[in-house]
Amino acid sequence: MAGAVPRRILPVIVLSQFAGTSLWFAVNAVMPDLQRAWGLPPGAVGMLTSAVQLGFVAGTLVFALLMLADRFAPSRVFLVCSLLGAALNAATVWVQGDFTLLLALRFGVGFLLAGIYPVGMKIAASWYRERLGAVMGVLIGALVLGTALPHGLRALAGDAGLPAFAGGGSPWQAVVLGVSLLAALGGVATAWLVPESPHLLRGARITPRALGLIWTDRRLRASVFGYFGHMWELYAFFVLVPLIVATRLAGSSVSVAAFWIIAVGSAGCVGGGLLVRRFGSARVAQLQLAISGACCVAAPLMLTAPLPWFMAWMLLWGVTVSGDSPQFSTLTAQNAPPAVAGSVLTFANCIGFAISVLSIELFVWATQAWPLPVVLPWLALGPALGLLMFRPLLRRRRQV
Repeated sequence: MAGAVPRRILPVIVLSQFAGTSLWFAVNAVMPDLQRAWGLPPGAVGMLTSAVQLGFVAGTLVFALLMLADRFAPSRVFLVCSLLGAALNAATVWVQGDFTLLLALRFGVGFLLAGIYPVGMKIAASWYRERLGAVMGVLIGALVLGTALPHGLRALAGDAGLPAFAGGGSPWQAVVLGVSLLAALGGVATAWLVPESPHLLRGARITPRALGLIWTDRRLRASVFGYFGHMWELYAFFVLVPLIVATRLAGSSVSVAAFWIIAVGSAGCVGGGLLVRRFGSARVAQLQLAISGACCVAAPLMLTAPLPWFMAWMLLWGVTVSGDSPQFSTLTAQNAPPAVAGSVLTFANCIGFAISVLSIELFVWATQAWPLPVVLPWLALGPALGLLMFRPLLRRRRQV
């Protein structure tokens, strides 16, 4: 992985990925403030998160169909999307409770994230063709950490007593603008410090034939459906973390805990990447998916457990719900025919994020109708399906 690659490349890509993907949950972290200031409905957090997810699905398809990261330098695409995403995110401060406009802004942020997250992966893959599984673990770990960052900023802003910019006494505007600034700096860093790799390959055109392979190729179907089960749980968990933590904590402690519970998933991604060479991607993904599914099932018991046990359960859930992400991407790339691997990954991502929209809306609605001990175990449906479909991949003696 070292070779002739400049030492700064991976740290810059990782930090830029972390900065850019912090846009994903910027509004979720300040949702209690927005609901107080603007009287948003209880289900607003689900609708706004779904808008980001749908924007990402649309953006992924458009970027793939137009082959934007092939027509233009990937680092420039990353820069433009980071700057525009930062601007749309910052515009949240001035919408003054217009929920339709807020939904449109979040959709736009999701669309532009398609030029940050996948394009950052493309840049990394062009520099690190060997041991890509370990590099993917670090990069997706940065994505998870970026997802958690707005919760951490909200806790810091609240503790520092920062004033609001308009109407209200909360520091949520500082959090939103801080995330935007960080995302913009990430884009500038990539464009300035990461040159085009001499090994950069032009991607193949997206082909609908890849959709058929997802259903008919046994091993590819196993990895893709494992990923679908993972996506049923992952983003619904991210959305519900503050609600779950608020049953035991209050004030800025909720944001602090939410930050650590989501951020610890980066350790699961990196740690899983290190274990791959010994146990294989399939075994690592299977173990983490099984543990996260068990955490779902354990919810009725752990929600009323003593606080140290409650926090240990949430942290374990946070580690494993994210930790299998890099391995699903690696397995899908390995099992797809090389000629259509890019198309398979594009379609799998789009379907996976569409599934996340369904689960987010369903679980946010369910938490308004039933108590958490009744709702949370149903998140285990995704891991259960994923483990069931995963069996063909485990018959190989070793996955690399």
